[in-house]
Amino acid sequence: MTVTDCLEELRQRAKRDEKLRRALLDTRKEKEPLQAFCRKCRELGYPVYEMELISAGEEFHAAMKRSTNGGGENSPMLDGQDDFYELFFAGL
Repeated sequence: MTVTDCLEELRQRAKRDEKLRRALLDTRKEKEPLQAFCRKCRELGYPVYEMELISAGEEFHAAMKRSTNGGGENSPMLDGQDDFYELFFAGL
């Protein structure tokens, strides 16, 4: 299961389960929110680790750029479009 698969499945669960949703949102209050979020994911059975989460977004964006306009830098990145962590919470 990829990081994006894990996040999507977890997002769907959290939308149906208010207690889970709150637990995930509470990780953002921790001193190290990304670390706390990934730890909670693993507790729930989703193998999500900090660097995998970060690189997944970067790899997705790089692949998207390569697939358009000959792969050049003609499409500048929008703020946050490669941040799967922030996109996860925006979807909640």
